[in-house]
Amino acid sequence: MTNQQIIQWLQIFAAKIEQNKEYLTELDAAIGDADHGINMDRGFKKVMSQLPSVANQDIGNILKTVSMTLISSVGGASGSLYGTLFLRASTAVAGKQELTEQDMLELLQAGLDGVLQRGKAQLGDKTMVDTLTPAVTAFRQAVDQGKPMLSAMEEAVVAAEVGMKDTIPMLAKKGRASYLGERSVGHQDPGATSCYLILKSLLEALSRNIGSGE
Repeated sequence: MTNQQIIQWLQIFAAKIEQNKEYLTELDAAIGDADHGINMDRGFKKVMSQLPSVANQDIGNILKTVSMTLISSVGGASGSLYGTLFLRASTAVAGKQELTEQDMLELLQAGLDGVLQRGKAQLGDKTMVDTLTPAVTAFRQAVDQGKPMLSAMEEAVVAAEVGMKDTIPMLAKKGRASYLGERSVGHQDPGATSCYLILKSLLEALSRNIGSGE
């Protein structure tokens, strides 16, 4: 995956966030502050404005710019968590112009590790961790089996979707949703949902370039 495909991934995700802004906000209205979609859309519109200045830089620098932009423009836990995800990811692939399957695995694992450390959430707490953890596990297993990046990402997205939907019956144990107790049960977590969209966007960026030999 090249730096240009990374740019394309971010563009696809920004478009998905804009398209799903109201949906994400509706999900957040049930168990949070009703601002997740609004905050993420604002943050990624800002990211889009910054991308032209780093489009030709290495992937680490691109992702670091995303991180800094999100931290400065997205309020609440989302800015901190997504900012940390991209910051850790940028460190894992610093200086690289393109990514191998192993590089992508390290990027995803570093992002997950950052979210775990920053948010102190675990699998089953009804957060974005419930989407990201199974996705990274599935990607790792596919890479270990020698599968190419596209196939590995397809398996990761399937696992991410299951993880996202699995948050519906969960009792929230982190963030504002945890204040609701039993009332948090029956609602899909908004952070798990936006995390699914970011992985789905990554798959789409890879799929669009399947004919280019990447």
